[in-house]
Amino acid sequence: MLEKEKSFDNIKLIDFGTAQVFDPTKQLKEQIGTPYYIAPEVLNKKYSKECDVWSSGVICYILLSGIPPFNGVTDQEIMASIKKGKFTFSNKVWNNISAEAKDFIT
Repeated sequence: MLEKEKSFDNIKLIDFGTAQVFDPTKQLKEQIGTPYYIAPEVLNKKYSKECDVWSSGVICYILLSGIPPFNGVTDQEIMASIKKGKFTFSNKVWNNISAEAKDFIT
């Protein structure tokens, strides 16, 4: 999030209401999170720390383009798009984004 009336140098991370201390011996099964950022494994209720890598890629995609890679009108449509796992760099905003950034997201 950006502070109102502030520049981009004041980005704040939010939405840690469901954060937990990581336990590598535990597999998570709850389906929680903000729809745009949920990994497919979370939707299948069988996931671990790797789901955070997915979410990081989604966040980077949004920061670079201003649009989510998986979209829909409803949460159900967004989650169906996430389960398919297909995204593109076809929007014209990606014309000025480096191949390295696209590779990082992919």
